[in-house]
Amino acid sequence: MSLTVLPLHEDRQAVAAPGRGWWLRAGLVVTIYAAAGALLILTEYGPFATALSFLTLAFLAFVAIAIFGRPGIGGMLSLALIAALIAFSQFKYGILQLTLTFLDFLIVDSDTVSFMAGMFPRQRAQIMLAAVLSVPALWLIWRFDPFRVRRLFAVAGAALSAAGIVALSIAAPEQPWEPFQGVNHISNLARSGVAATSQLVSDGWLEAAALAPDGPRLPPGSGCGANANRPHIIMMLDESSFDIRAAPGIKVPAGYGDFFKSIDGQQRTFLAEATGGPTWYTEFNVLTGLSARSFGKMKFYLTRIAAGRIARGLPQALRRCGYRTFSLYPTYGNFLGARDFQRSAGIDRFIDMAEMGVSEDMQPDTFYFEQAHRLIARERAAEGPLFTFVYLTANHFPWTSVYRPDLTPDWQAPGNTPEIDEYIRRQTMTAQAYKEFVKRLQTDFPDDSFLVVRFGDHQPAISHRLMEP
Repeated sequence: MSLTVLPLHEDRQAVAAPGRGWWLRAGLVVTIYAAAGALLILTEYGPFATALSFLTLAFLAFVAIAIFGRPGIGGMLSLALIAALIAFSQFKYGILQLTLTFLDFLIVDSDTVSFMAGMFPRQRAQIMLAAVLSVPALWLIWRFDPFRVRRLFAVAGAALSAAGIVALSIAAPEQPWEPFQGVNHISNLARSGVAATSQLVSDGWLEAAALAPDGPRLPPGSGCGANANRPHIIMMLDESSFDIRAAPGIKVPAGYGDFFKSIDGQQRTFLAEATGGPTWYTEFNVLTGLSARSFGKMKFYLTRIAAGRIARGLPQALRRCGYRTFSLYPTYGNFLGARDFQRSAGIDRFIDMAEMGVSEDMQPDTFYFEQAHRLIARERAAEGPLFTFVYLTANHFPWTSVYRPDLTPDWQAPGNTPEIDEYIRRQTMTAQAYKEFVKRLQTDFPDDSFLVVRFGDHQPAISHRLMEP
């Protein structure tokens, strides 16, 4: 037997030298972080957004490392979270034309969860499967991660990353139009967190509250005259409708302007606040008489914030005058808390898309007129007049495709761009359906009186290119 004794320094070097297995395990960790970086590069545009998104990745990774002590776990959890956030943001943008924001996590209610589950029931099984498969994957990464990081170092890294996110967000504040672009999902989410936190700390949920520290001064509830013969009221929210003749150089068919005139031939102005945004801003403004802008940066979530907290408004005033109030809502009632909001605003009977028996919210206007006619025929025999809030959706964007050409077989385009002509065609389709609806009211209910109010919720998305480019 022979025995070889190595010098002490050579023995240490032999022990410390990493083998092939170590490099494979290290490569696995590097691959995870490279995948997360590649995902951000593919979804973020511009050096500012990319830098902010990488700071966000670093913050998430350092937080996970501070908890678990292993960079491999930190990278895997960060990659999974970023991928999930981008997927949810793209999903939200496909429905609302708005990317994910910090307030989506701050205001989580049962309606939001049920709406997501109802829209995509298959996603629940996929999420559960992903959760089950992630457990062994995380265990393997935990087992084979060759690196260890001190938790104090990870906490310091998370603090520096957070400071960088705040600094960049303050240097270049998020602009109101940016979440509507459908890009930069992670950087926009990070900046919205800084903006929302600043807003809540300085102004709270209601920005206008600082102007009325003692609360709003509401006028006393007015009564109604006894034995008055009140008409049924039908209020129609005509999606994206306005008189396009306000734009220069637009060609319209003969008689186009008649649709914007009242029964006495006069054209009246109905001023509703939309603040250049979604339909529910106008819905809130019309039903409550309150301003969406009062909520400041929180206005996108005003229906969810205000649900159960409304003490005034049009439906409530009409109920005091003996009206029974109804709403024919063109999508699911749990969309942005619409059902709870409208009920608190004074709507007695909220009928959503599911109750109307359809699975798609894009229906021709004749469908909603038919629903309103059935409602009146069914409810008019009961005591008290009716107030019915009706939504028309056929004129919703986009106008790049022709929607239900069978409803306008004799249509001749006036000669604008295809998108503008499609917009005008859908308005013509609405005008024809409305005339038929009025004739049915006159024929089927000759002894009843009706007050019909039609208004557009906002200008169409193409108007910024036509009015003031």
